[in-house]
Order: sequence, then C-alpha cells, then structure tokens
Amino acid sequence: MTLAADRMAVREPLINATPLRRPDLADAKMMTRRGWWLVVMNFLIPGSAQSLAGNRRLGKLGLGSTLVMWTLVILAALGALLWRSGLTTILLHPITLFALAAVVVLYAVLWLILSIDTLRIVRLVKTRAPQRFLIALLAIALAVVQGATGAFAAPRLFAAAGGIGSIFSSSAPVVAPSDGYYNVLLLGADSGEGRDSVRFDSISVVSVNAETGAVTITGIPRDLQHFPFSDGSPMRELYPNYFEGHADPACGWGSGINQLTNAVAFCREDGGENLYPDAARHGSEPAIEATKDAAEGLMGIEISYFISIDMQGFEALIDALGGVDITVTERLPEGPGPSYEGQPASEWATGWIEEGAQRMNGETALWYARSRYTTSDWDRMQRQRELQEAVISQMTPQNVLNRFQEVASAGSDVIRTDVPQGLVSTFVDLAVLAREQEMTSIELNPDSGVDQEWPDVAAIRSMIDEALHPAEEEGE
Repeated sequence: MTLAADRMAVREPLINATPLRRPDLADAKMMTRRGWWLVVMNFLIPGSAQSLAGNRRLGKLGLGSTLVMWTLVILAALGALLWRSGLTTILLHPITLFALAAVVVLYAVLWLILSIDTLRIVRLVKTRAPQRFLIALLAIALAVVQGATGAFAAPRLFAAAGGIGSIFSSSAPVVAPSDGYYNVLLLGADSGEGRDSVRFDSISVVSVNAETGAVTITGIPRDLQHFPFSDGSPMRELYPNYFEGHADPACGWGSGINQLTNAVAFCREDGGENLYPDAARHGSEPAIEATKDAAEGLMGIEISYFISIDMQGFEALIDALGGVDITVTERLPEGPGPSYEGQPASEWATGWIEEGAQRMNGETALWYARSRYTTSDWDRMQRQRELQEAVISQMTPQNVLNRFQEVASAGSDVIRTDVPQGLVSTFVDLAVLAREQEMTSIELNPDSGVDQEWPDVAAIRSMIDEALHPAEEEGE
C-alpha cells in the first residue's frame, strides 16, 4: 500500500466519524443543531451538505457548479469595473444570453435537488419536536427562494436573447458616430386596414451624443415638400434639386416626404431594389433608405440607422410598460373622423380624451397621437413627440426588468430596425446616461419658421447644427 493510500485510509474513518456524517441518532440536541447547519450550508454553499453528510458524488457536482457560478459572478464584477463596454457587448449577444439562461435553469434545478436531498439527510424525525418544524419551514422557504431566483432570471434571459436576435440586425455593419452623434431615423409606420402600402405617419430623427448620451429629437412633417437628397444618394440622380413628387394613379400621388414609399417602392417595377440593392441584406428596405437620404439632405447630418414602429401595434408596447403618463392640454376626440365636411365631432366621436394628467393605456395613447380633426397637424406632431418622450421615460431599468417578457414580446412584434446587434450594448450605456439629462425637441414646422412647401434648407441645417453643437457655436 502506498503512502498516499495509507493517509487516505487513516483520514476516511475520521471523516466518517464526524457528527455531521455519522451522528448519534439518539442525541436529539446534536441532531437538531446538525439540521440547522446542513440547511443553512446548503443554501449558502450548495453541495456542501452532501459533501459533509450525504452523497459525496452529488456534493462534488453541487460544489463544482457553485464554483463555476461564483467564478462567473466574480468575472462579471471585474469586467464591470475594468472593461464595462466589452462586458456589456458580450452579455448582450443572443448566444451569450441563451447560454446564461440555460446555465441558470440547470443550476436552479440542481439547487432544488440539493435542497430536497438536504432535508433527507437532516433526518427531521430525529430532531427535537418544536424545532423540526422550523427547520423544515426554513428549508422550504430557502428552496422557494432558490426556485424563484431561477424562475425570475431564466425567462428574462431567454426573452432578452430572443428579442435582441429578432429585433436587431445581425448583418448590418457597425458605423462609427458621425460628428459625435449616432443619428437614427425614427418612423411611425401606418399599416391600417384597407391600405396596400405602409406609409410613415410620423418621421423623426433621434440624435444621441456618443459621449454624454444627450438626446435631440427632430420632428419632420410628413407633408414637407421640395426637400433635397444627400450627396451620393441614388435619389439625387433622379431628383438633383429636390423631390418633385409624382402623379401616377396606379401608385398614388403626392409630393410630401411620406410619399417616398410610393415613389420608390410602388412606382417602380423593381420596388426600388436597383436603387438600394443592399437594403434587404442589412434589414432595411428601399423606401426607408430613401427617407434616410431625404432627412440627411434636409438636416445636413449622416443618418446611419432606422427604427420603424408599427403604430397599429404600438399600443401593445405601451400596455407592456404599464401605460404612460401624459398631461392633456386640450380635449381630444377618439374616432374615425367626420363623414362630411364640417360634421361636428360630437356626432362621430366614439370617445373623448379629457384634459389633465392621465395614465394612458395603449389604446388611449394611440388615439392621443393620431387625433387631428379638431386640431392642426402640427399639434399632432407635438403630441407624437410627447408620447415618444413619455415612452422613453417610462422605460426605466426597474420597469423594463419587471415587465421584461411583455416588453420583449411587444417589441419584437412592433419594432423593425437595422441597428446592428454589435451596437446594442453601446446604446444601452448611452440610454443610462440619457436618463440624467433632458431631451431636446425640434419641430420643423411653421412655428419654428419652416415653410412646408419651400423649406429653407440652409436655415434648417443651421438650426440643427446649433442644437447639436451649442458649445462650438459659442466658441467654447
């Protein structure tokens, strides 16, 4: 027999002789103390109870799994301190999230198995009568905590992985910020019944400062006319000076910016594919790319990505968030609008949105954003921007976490974007910074001096530049 074997032979009886593994079953006081220790140890260090008093093979599995979990937690903590951006990029990748969800599920199941096995090796019938019930109650309570932890975390991780994978593009390239900003075209897509095309009910550009997270939202009226396209745009070859509109009964008529869908996708046999051959591959479409180019030409900035929100499904997202807080300044009707010119709202309104502070559900919020028959189109634009800001403010980390599955499900049904998965972590970091600052809104409407038929493009570009780079304008 070798020296190592001799040592093991001496140690084995000592280990087996400990009160935890070979207790005196007749000593109720010791068995009670042993029961408390095993239950608490199993919760703090899963696998330790089995290693000391039960199945050592199961104990090794529990301790090894616990060591892996602790290692992951420590690495995550170090990454958060030393390499936050890189850690966020890794954690927000769909594959990583799916893997973490699977690990959480497996560990939660193992933890519950260890808890049940711990109750077995405690031998409650040998403990003192008044305390055996408390030991059992503590074991059950801790097992519920263990199971609830997995039940809370795993579905959210799966939902996050599915949401990021389905919403954000895996093929679009990551583009560096332009002049210090990530500029994203935000579209409210109107796909109501009876329409054979999707038109943009609202058009905005969200500019996010790449360093501070400050957000500026520029609203572009959907009926704005005679706008130019950016340099290098294929639309500029068709309209070298400005968009002149189109008049084709087969595909619609109009010269507003919201008519680009018809001009590009429905007035051309190729659906605009020859104009923007890479659009589909990057998760976009020709009409959206044309709208990007129009917004770029109008504002004088580079717009790299788009986010399109289906207004028909927008109410689901608001409901998933638990509603939005809006202060209504004017009584607004709900309903399809007048059937003849001059018909009073009291005859066709199906409901009313009253003045004052309200907690709106999705349906009411959608009516609030769309109502226009008793007010101007500019008022409606302002309300849409107000609703966008309200939704953003409602998306606090706590609220999103508590309702994550509902939000992720609604988001995957409502949102389309070509924002690449590689930028999700960057936008998450910037969103945290943005919450510490007020959002700036710019409306390119008559109230800000913008003519809707013949806009002064140079003046608009100067307005945008001053809003995005105020320090430079002041010479600081």
